[in-house]
Parts: sequence; structure tokens; C-alpha cells
Amino acid sequence: MTLLHIVVLAGIQGLTELLPVSSSAHVILAERLMGLDPTTPAMTFLLVMLHTGTMLAVLVYFAPRWWARWQATQVAPTGRADRNFLGLTVAATACTGVVGLALKVGIERLLLARRVGQPRAEVEQLFGNLPLIAIALLAVGLLIIAAEALPQRPRQSGLTLRRASLIGVVQALALPFRGFSRSGGTISLALMLGIERHLAEDFSFALAIWLTPPVVGLELHRLLRTAEGQALTAGQLAALVWPGLVGLGVSLLAGLIALRWLSAWLDAGRWRYFGYYCMALATVVWVGHHLGL
Repeated sequence: MTLLHIVVLAGIQGLTELLPVSSSAHVILAERLMGLDPTTPAMTFLLVMLHTGTMLAVLVYFAPRWWARWQATQVAPTGRADRNFLGLTVAATACTGVVGLALKVGIERLLLARRVGQPRAEVEQLFGNLPLIAIALLAVGLLIIAAEALPQRPRQSGLTLRRASLIGVVQALALPFRGFSRSGGTISLALMLGIERHLAEDFSFALAIWLTPPVVGLELHRLLRTAEGQALTAGQLAALVWPGLVGLGVSLLAGLIALRWLSAWLDAGRWRYFGYYCMALATVVWVGHHLGL
């Protein structure tokens, strides 16, 4: 990888990870166009650092809003539905974990094991499947558009356990299906359930803070083992540090830009345009697959 590769990938990851347009689809396309192998230790470590950068962007941007929301609920009436904001994020994340694990096991044992004839098939084998990515992009694009096109329920100020759990279930779809935007799915469902826009945004990205560390941990586990099953040396790990730090910085800045963009369009009633973009990208990915990309 060159410095240009790192900056481009970090910029793409930082913007698309937090916008509702699927970072996976963009990064996979960019890697293929630049001729990079996503399975190498260098790429795996870079992905770890990029995810860390976007998580820091979420913390920097939303921490003041979460704090203000928590302070407001301390003096609110006890019947306020979003009083237990933290507890509801835990409940939603638990639903994500249960459904995500069920999807993983079902896909690996019922679909992949039979299709490829390997008893230990892994869901990661689907991550580079362009037709599947295109279908996931199309699905989330339709969901985003529907969130504004369908008759809206009266905007309510709070969350309930039922609504939080449903949002957690939708978030689980982003785990095995690359192309299904996590923020696009969760915010869109929240809007369709009648949750106020700012609360929907705050809740969606609070869930990301719970979800990102396990994802980073899995990537680090992959990094520490080479394809031959041998541990990386200290020298190999040291050589990965500076590209990772550059990537972290760029993805942090790009993530802050993306969050300001998302908030502005959500407030302005332009949420559906992200859905149009996802549908257009689905077409590009599908065509790219048939052109041999």
C-alpha cells in the first residue's frame, strides 16, 4: 500500500461508515479497483484502525448530546419513555447479538456448508460477494426511502423496550450482509416507529459504540494469525503501525464530516436521498460484478 491508498481508503471508510450508504460496499469496490488484497495483515490492521477512527468520531460528536440527554432525563417526569436510554441500548444490543448469532449459524450450517461442501464454512466467505452486496444495498435503500415516503406515525418523544428491541433486530442484518447499512437500517426503522429524528440518530450511534469493539476485536484476532497459522513477529507488527495511525487520523476527520452531513440532511427532511444513492450504488455493484470486477 502507498500513502495515497491509505488516505483514499480511510476517507472512504470514514465517510461511508457513518453515512447510511454502507462502508463495506465502498471499501470492497475501492480495494478491487486499486488491486489491493483485503486478506493481507496490512489491510486487516488498517481496517482495525479505520474502525477505531470512526468510533472516536462518534464519541467526539455525540458525547455532548448523550450527556445533555441524560441530564434532561434526570429532571424529567418518571413516566418519560426514554429515561433509561443506556438500558435500552443494552437491550437493543442484546437483540442484535442473539439475532446476529442465529443468522451466522444458520448461514454457515444451512447455506454455506451445503453449497461449498465444507463442514467449517464461515460467513466471512460472503463478504466479498458482489451480487449479495447489491441486494443488501437495494434492501436498505428501499427501507430508507420508505421511512419518509410512508405515512408517518405521530412523532413521540421516547423509546420503549419494544421499539429498542426491534431496532436491535434490524441492526443484526448488517452483521452478515455487507451492503446493508447499519445506520441506514436503524435510523429508518426508528423513524417509521414514530421516534423523533434526533433521538433516532442519538440511539442509532449509541448502539454503534457497543457494536464496534467486538468487531475490532475479531479483526485483531484475524490479524494475529497469518494464513499459515503462524503468529506475526514484532517487526511485522511494527511495520503496520504508521499506516494505521495515518488511517485512523483521516477516518476520524472524515467521520466527523459525515456525521455533520447526516444530521443536516436528517433535519432538512432529505433522508430519502441516501436511499436513492444506495439503490444507484446497488446497480453499480451489480454491473461491476457482471463486468468481472
